Amino acid sequence: MPGTIDLDHVAVATEHRRDAWSRYRAELGGEWLGSGATVGFANNQLRYASGMNLEILRPHRVAENDFLRRFLDRSGPGPHHLTFKVADIHVAIDAVTAGGYPPVSVNVEFREWMEAFLHPKASHGIVVQVAESHDEDWERPPPPEHFPPRLPTRPAALLRTTHAVASLSAASALFEDVLLGEEVAQGMGSSDGHRVPEGTGRWRELAWPGGGRLRLLEPDGPGPLADWIGDRTGRLHHIAFGVDDPALLDGATPADDGTWVVAPEDNLGTRLVLEARSRPQPVRA
Repeated sequence: MPGTIDLDHVAVATEHRRDAWSRYRAELGGEWLGSGATVGFANNQLRYASGMNLEILRPHRVAENDFLRRFLDRSGPGPHHLTFKVADIHVAIDAVTAGGYPPVSVNVEFREWMEAFLHPKASHGIVVQVAESHDEDWERPPPPEHFPPRLPTRPAALLRTTHAVASLSAASALFEDVLLGEEVAQGMGSSDGHRVPEGTGRWRELAWPGGGRLRLLEPDGPGPLADWIGDRTGRLHHIAFGVDDPALLDGATPADDGTWVVAPEDNLGTRLVLEARSRPQPVRA
């Protein structure tokens, strides 16, 4: 795909944004990036120290478009999509179509934001959005008065999103060959160096220039992880954050390698893996 492409953000769906803010803003320190609303959903984005963003979606004007309402009714709150920013949406549409992933929805009406979506059945169990954005055309409203303060002294780093897939080679064909992620690591074992509840597998980690990272995890055979994926082509397994003190996050439990895990049922349907990062050293005169 000619031109630049970046893994810009991962989106999570919830009923009420304040519930998500208590985790992703107050505890993890995400900085306000902007918000918007249209038929079907309202959103706001938070930015983390790594440069990758997280988007919070909630239903809005559902009488005119109920796609998010139907998603929440069917699946409950949790991961919804991955968004890749592209330099030219028309080139991107041609590229994904040529790669065997024709978009199921395209909207190029407004210059400020043009987009296309890949169906999760084709894009390995997760909605994939490719979008051309012209930030200079956007008005960015400030955060509302009830936006909570940040509790940690510095924002967390959004290290990676880990996506469990039925076939590592098939998923790589999309995320590496078509969406141009660059492999930066690979291995066997668990998805983040520890044994997650669903088990272990073979993984590859892909990176994009803006800091976004996606780890693709394939089960190493029959077992809990394969059972968790079921008959799907993939499921978003967790979001990994680097924080100063993982023990301070509500619901976090220690794993056997020093990382901490917040179960989906304790985080609005999205599993978190927390890695302790080194604290900055004071500057001595």
